[in-house]
Amino acid sequence: MKLLLLIPSYNTGRLLADTVAHALEHWPEVWVVLDGSTDDSEKAVEVLQPAHPGLRLIKQPVNRGKGAAICRGAEEAAAAGYTHVLTMDADGQHPPESIPKFIALAQAYPEAALLGQPIFGPEAPMLRVRGRRISNAWANLETLCWGIGDSLFGMRVYPVQALLRAFRSTWFARRFDFDTEVAVRICWQGVPAINVPTHVRYLTAAEGGVSQFRYGRDNLLLTWMHARLMVSFVLRLPLLLWRAARGGNPLKNVVAP
Repeated sequence: MKLLLLIPSYNTGRLLADTVAHALEHWPEVWVVLDGSTDDSEKAVEVLQPAHPGLRLIKQPVNRGKGAAICRGAEEAAAAGYTHVLTMDADGQHPPESIPKFIALAQAYPEAALLGQPIFGPEAPMLRVRGRRISNAWANLETLCWGIGDSLFGMRVYPVQALLRAFRSTWFARRFDFDTEVAVRICWQGVPAINVPTHVRYLTAAEGGVSQFRYGRDNLLLTWMHARLMVSFVLRLPLLLWRAARGGNPLKNVVAP
């Protein structure tokens, strides 16, 4: 296997360079996809490039969404011979110290998608912590409980070809709907999934914390997404029932550290 760490970013300010620098402490091959950023956050990353030949910046001319950024990165990663991508957010929520754990699991289970399952701290907004349970319930219904522990958490390892097949099967999953829809579509492919408990941190504004999440807009997007997925679920139901009868996700009971 050949693994790449992929970080999408849109106007994450000084947090981007911090995230990249910490990521490079654990893995030498890091690509950043700047999704139409206008805050010059890439300049601090460019300073790191001479000392890190595996660090690359990909620039989208306009903001197209997190999913579109990861799609662009995955396409170029596949063309460069990478077999897996480890995705993590640029805003400091995902812990770089978890990178070795994800990589070790990917090496042990290269056929699997590794889905981060968040362990929230006391600073996490309760509305978001509780609200994601609704999306999780729908995602597990849509996959007949294939094993999606959390449908919205973005620190994951994807087999590149499975990820690209998921993108090619829909015109959507390019914005905030990316994490959930791609997880469901990868499970529909029969790709085994392992949930990986991962700490998550919500930074304060004083710490530079930023969020592109908008409750009204993005919850409406998720509602529309699940409506679409339910239609596709009904069409796939015979195949999903057949897989469930054969035992479902073969790695569902793997306990990640």
